[in-house]
Amino acid sequence: MGRGIGLNAASHIAVVEDEVIQRELLVAFLSGAGLRVSAFETAEGVRELLERELPDLVLLDVRLPGEDGYSLARHVRSRGPRVGIIMVSAAGQTIDQVQGLEAGADDYVTKPFEPRELLARVRSVLRRVRPVAAEAELRVAMGRRVLDLARRSLLTGAGEVETLTDDEFTLLRAFAANPNRPLERGWLAEVTYGDQGRRSGRAIDSLVAKLRRKIEVDPAHPRAIRTVRGVGYMFVPDVA
Repeated sequence: MGRGIGLNAASHIAVVEDEVIQRELLVAFLSGAGLRVSAFETAEGVRELLERELPDLVLLDVRLPGEDGYSLARHVRSRGPRVGIIMVSAAGQTIDQVQGLEAGADDYVTKPFEPRELLARVRSVLRRVRPVAAEAELRVAMGRRVLDLARRSLLTGAGEVETLTDDEFTLLRAFAANPNRPLERGWLAEVTYGDQGRRSGRAIDSLVAKLRRKIEVDPAHPRAIRTVRGVGYMFVPDVA
């Protein structure tokens, strides 16, 4: 998905999930949150990745074809004591959680989970394994405003701070993480609202209209957040 913007410009998450739909949703949501994401169906792909580089965090399903998540977690921990590990499983019994933690995991999430809760757990683990301040001093120019990722707000040219709602900030961050890329309305709704039932394109259209009034020089003729006919929207930076 390109260069990540969010927790840290270098934050790299490896997602290991054998279910295709679940894997794609995780990749879409985490990428929209500003993280660089690599996805794998089996443990073999992650082992190959570890030979090239160490990700910042591995989001790991317990039940995998071939090598299971517990074995893979032990391998990841042996290769990188500073790599964060979050295990994900439909099994919510205490013994399964204990087994995951004993394998070296930092946290354990039970399916089904709320995407924003998962993201909060990812942030928490990243803060522990990476001493770099999360989202420190990261700013993205958007039209006549600047998105301040650390303060979750917009800055005016005079340095004044304009607060954002959670939905406004999440959507702007998704745009900032994917400049010059057409983004589908459905994907934007999933990233912005999570599992809250407000996933229609109409909800995103209304939110985009509101944000345009805040960042565009001329909201009637938007240049920063552009409409892509038949698809959704695209953020075009450096147009102010």
